[in-house]
Amino acid sequence: MSLKTAAPGIITGCMLAFARVAGETAPLLFTAFGNQFWSFKLTEPIAALPLQIFVYAMSPYDEWHRLAWAGSLVLIVMIMVAVTLVRIYAARGMLKGAS
Repeated sequence: MSLKTAAPGIITGCMLAFARVAGETAPLLFTAFGNQFWSFKLTEPIAALPLQIFVYAMSPYDEWHRLAWAGSLVLIVMIMVAVTLVRIYAARGMLKGAS
């Protein structure tokens, strides 16, 4: 089996993995711990969009609920743009094997 034959399956798997990683909330609740500031250190709490959406959605404030919906929209748009770009490149043949 060549890379050219397997390319559509690999691309689909990568798109699904990206969508799943972008939307996973449960692991982030236990591992990211939520930091409101930018951090590059892996040993400190870190911010994550799904975690921030969860925090804002559970808050008692209407403005934070709107921010949670906006964050959800941003997350969905990021996934849709990534999937669309991969589909466009795949249709043009840019992601096919060298043979």
